[in-house]
Amino acid sequence: MKDDMNDGEVPDGGAWRRLPHPAVLALIGVCVAIELALQLGDHGAFGPGRFRQVAYEYGGFWPGLLKGWTENYPFQPWLMFVSYGFLHSGLLHLTVNMITLFVLAEAVLDRISATKFLLLYVAATVGGGLGHALLAVSYQPMVGASGALFGLAGAILAWEYVDRFTLRERLWPVARAVILLLALNVVLYYAMNRSLAWQAHLGGFLTGWMAALLIDPRGRAE
Repeated sequence: MKDDMNDGEVPDGGAWRRLPHPAVLALIGVCVAIELALQLGDHGAFGPGRFRQVAYEYGGFWPGLLKGWTENYPFQPWLMFVSYGFLHSGLLHLTVNMITLFVLAEAVLDRISATKFLLLYVAATVGGGLGHALLAVSYQPMVGASGALFGLAGAILAWEYVDRFTLRERLWPVARAVILLLALNVVLYYAMNRSLAWQAHLGGFLTGWMAALLIDPRGRAE
């Protein structure tokens, strides 16, 4: 059972229609606002000519900062584990990630409270950064919410696994979903000329899976 009522539901003609939860709208709003500011900077509306580059320098995930590079401000090597997740490389990157967040968040919020959802989201973001830090061989900056999104997917599949195991149902659907996610990463990796941050996806997914089992380890019994 969920920990609290979903404030994103309103009555409509005697039925309940799901609206985005305020927590989801807040995350989307922050990401959209930041990208819109970067777009305005790209077009010279304000800020220095390299406004986006400066934003990446201060907010992106730079593996080199963990290997002796000089930080731009105190605690940047620590804060970048979260800040990178609110930056995107452009409108297409932002749109794909926000649609994915919109879809995945509803399934997660069906299981846990908004507070725990946000904790899970932040944990997956940090896990994505950790995966990138441990596995990436490039010193290029990494940005995007996909680490957190794969964390949400990992959480959903972890709960699906627990539910199916509890009810003694087949586990193949969970394994199939994991295989499809792996295949998607392989396809995108080569389609994007090997610039996909799969390391962040892996780190976020594993963190989301583990965090989900800590937050709500109970299997749902019918």
